[in-house]
Amino acid sequence: MVFTLALRELRSLFLSPLAWTILAVTQFILAYLFLTQLNEYILLQPQIKMLANPPGATQLIVSPLYGSAAFIMMMIVPLLTMRLISEERNNKSLSLLLSAPLSMSEIVIGKFLGVTGFLVIMTFLISLMPLSLLLAGPLDLGHFSIMALGLLLLLFSFAAVGLYMSSLTTQPIVAAVSTFGVLLLLWIIDWAGNKAGDENTSAVLSSLSILRHFEAMSRGIFNSSDFIYYLLFITTFIVLSIRRLDSERLAR
Repeated sequence: MVFTLALRELRSLFLSPLAWTILAVTQFILAYLFLTQLNEYILLQPQIKMLANPPGATQLIVSPLYGSAAFIMMMIVPLLTMRLISEERNNKSLSLLLSAPLSMSEIVIGKFLGVTGFLVIMTFLISLMPLSLLLAGPLDLGHFSIMALGLLLLLFSFAAVGLYMSSLTTQPIVAAVSTFGVLLLLWIIDWAGNKAGDENTSAVLSSLSILRHFEAMSRGIFNSSDFIYYLLFITTFIVLSIRRLDSERLAR
């Protein structure tokens, strides 16, 4: 039943003009950035060859592309998640969903898997751009794989926050704006520690920053602490969404 609900959510996304518009615009912007980085890399080739340990295309083209994708998707994912639950509540169809022979966990996880399925497709399409470089030369596939994994975990985290914020309101726009606000706060939260100059505060805030964990993986560094951070982050917001809907079902 979980996968049935997930397929239903994924199908509804592909039936929405908004999802297709998001997909097209995102790919266009990232393709432009990719070609710009590629052109700069080609122009810098004479200087790069003179270095003792020259950086490759993975560091100079692919890494900036994934960094740009992460920032753009922070603004895009709230638009994909804003309707997950809030629209069901607004259309008065949430009561039917809550009365279905499904546990609250199955409902929430099904909706989460539906939107993350769309994000996997988007990540795959983004990854086709750097993979095309294999036609012209070598690519650090280990570094590339870690970056792709990091982007997926980051996007899944965005979706988990969006799902929870959507469960709190009846207005999709409110859910989208609230999700973006939370994600932006988690993106820049370590700036306060850096400004304060307190090493302990800075270390704590950096560990909470959703950006810092992605930056490590974008450099090709796989650390189990970053992986665990994202798993705990995603699980926390899924559990919060389940508890929120459970309380609403009990209130009925």
